[in-house]
Amino acid sequence: MNLIAWMIIACEIAFWIVIILGLATRYMFKKQKLSFFILALTPVVDFFLLIVTSVDLYRGATATYAHAIAAVYIGISIAFGKSMIQWADERFQYYVMKSGEKPRRRYGKEYAKHYFKSWIQHLVAYAIGAALLAAMMHIVPNGKTNVLQNVVEFWTVIVGIDFLLSLSNFVWPKKEKESGYTNS
Repeated sequence: MNLIAWMIIACEIAFWIVIILGLATRYMFKKQKLSFFILALTPVVDFFLLIVTSVDLYRGATATYAHAIAAVYIGISIAFGKSMIQWADERFQYYVMKSGEKPRRRYGKEYAKHYFKSWIQHLVAYAIGAALLAAMMHIVPNGKTNVLQNVVEFWTVIVGIDFLLSLSNFVWPKKEKESGYTNS
């Protein structure tokens, strides 16, 4: 595994460590301002990964899937970061601190709207990631960027499929599962 792949793994771990530290600081130590500061460090992790990836390519490395995944990761982290922190915050409050409301599941039209909102976030992540991939293709000498182009094309298809899934939730809404056992 190359350096960039290891950096992606390290940055993902660092992202969740920062979130957990921020939430622990907020709820266990009651330090709101410090918690906000710690949680605000999550984009720093992304920025670090962007710099390492860019420097590696600028120094002449052939673009790999790891470089492409770094751009995808950064796009997703920026677009979904706030909602991921909110998701973790709700669960931390309920499951760790034993306070707050139990995270609830969504069904029907509410689920469809929520999924569509997440598709819009996916589209934003795609725009950011594709822009970073385009920038990388510009940095790397010709002939060494086929992998990056392949990832943009594949991700374009994925965004399209996700859009169709998003629309399908309005046509065939997700229903709440019945509890209990049934005799079949």
